[in-house]
Parts: sequence; C-alpha cells; structure tokens
Amino acid sequence: MLLGEIEVRAIEDGTFALDGGAMFGIVPKPLWAKQIAADDRNRIPMALRCMLLRTAARTILVDTGIGERWSYKEREIYRIDHTDSELQRGLASAGVSPDEVTDVILTHLHFDHAAGVVRVGPDGELTPAFPRATHHVQRRHLKWAEHATEKDSGSFRPDEIARLGRAGLLHLLDGDTEIFAGVEVLVSEGHTVGQQLVRVRGGGQTLLYCADVIPTRAHLRLPWVMGYDLYPLTTIEEKKAILAQAVEEGWILFFEHDPVVAACRVREERGQVVMDRAVEL
Repeated sequence: MLLGEIEVRAIEDGTFALDGGAMFGIVPKPLWAKQIAADDRNRIPMALRCMLLRTAARTILVDTGIGERWSYKEREIYRIDHTDSELQRGLASAGVSPDEVTDVILTHLHFDHAAGVVRVGPDGELTPAFPRATHHVQRRHLKWAEHATEKDSGSFRPDEIARLGRAGLLHLLDGDTEIFAGVEVLVSEGHTVGQQLVRVRGGGQTLLYCADVIPTRAHLRLPWVMGYDLYPLTTIEEKKAILAQAVEEGWILFFEHDPVVAACRVREERGQVVMDRAVEL
C-alpha cells in the first residue's frame, strides 16, 4: 500500500498465544470466545505483525516481534511458531536486508514487540539485529522498563535493550513527535507507561499502528481491554478518542496481534465502532 510517497507493508514474525482471559480482562469467556477461539489451555492465537515503511530516503521497521531466544519450554508455553513466517524472512521477501533498515520504532519494550532487536551472533553473544538502525523509544518508557513493577516485570527482557544502548543505537523521544515527514508517534499511557503508537499520513490517507491499545479487531469494543494493561480506564479513554477520529476521518487501523485481519477501516453501528472492511497491506 502507498500512502503518498510512503510504502506500507505488513511483515509477519510468526504467531504465538496468550491466555484468553488475560487478553480480554473482565469480559466473560462465552463472549470473547465467539470472536477468537481458545485452545485446550485457554490460549488464543495471536499474530506478531510488524510494519515496514519505505521512503526514498529511509527504511523504517515498526516493532520487531518476539525474536529467537526462547527455550523449548518457553516456546511451548507461548506456542511460538515461526514455521510459516519470521521477521528476517519477511524482510528478505520484501527485498530488505538487516543492514538496510535505517530506523526501528519500538512501540514499547514488551518481549512480543521488541525481542527481535537482537540476534545471537556466531560467537554466541547477543548482537543487534539491525546494526545500522537508530532505535526510537520513549524515554519515560525505557525508564519504566528498567524499573518495572511486580505486575509487569515479566514482560521485559532488559538485556536486549541494554545491548542496543551499549551499541549507541538508542534514540530517546519525549512525547508526541513527527520523526520523519508523514511518520509521527503518539504517546499512549493505558497499556504501559510511555507506549507510542505510530501514525502514518500521506496521499490524503491516515493509518494508525495500534500496538497494544487495540491489539485485535475484537478489542474495538471499548470495555474489552487486556488484563495486562496497567491503567485499563486510561486505555478505554484512549480507545474512545482513537475510534472517534478513525470513524470521522476514515483512518486505517493496523492490528499487531489480530490472527486474521492485518488492517481495516471502521464505522459506527448502533453506537458501537465496528470493522467496516479489511484493508490489504
């Protein structure tokens, strides 16, 4: 898809699974299971969908997936599957080598969004997966990740981000900002402190990479928020604002974790914002 002079493409990093109850918070299983069915361990399938943006001057990757550094036990717990797709293979199919990525925008540093920033080198040591890329992250979020609480410390893998810092590849941002022409980040506080959503504008169209504010199309429903969210009421207010503007201005919403639909436009129906139609990326 082209938004003006910006090429937008979805890049899949395989799939994984998380507990359905955790993904939908207080919503009863009989309701959410109609939207995404759970397996015999109550886990729902989830995509690991990154976004590739290309302009004449830059090759920008938004989020880096779950990475490769997982034990057999962890792969079983999270049902990590790279059989059909994987980030580096997806980039290669798009004609992009790791050295050609100029920028990585990390929405936040949870392991399913940022673990792919490093790879294991031939010597067994961690090495940046995108060694020439500047990695953009909110300063407040980095500080939070470095001192996470008992509730969310398991979501972070700090050694990976520390490796980027030692390599001089981190660029810390402070609040909403346009990083490049047509590419801006919007700070979100409900899911975690200092998450940043990526909004792309061009050719009269707008696309929002929703990250974990609206991880799947099922989460378009306002009260359907994750048990993982630090501030669920804030998430609901953020969703209200996003969805109102998306309906009014015809935005495309990009879902990082929806197992079927990568992106869609939305409409209002009987007071509820629903998917209007899927959009091919």
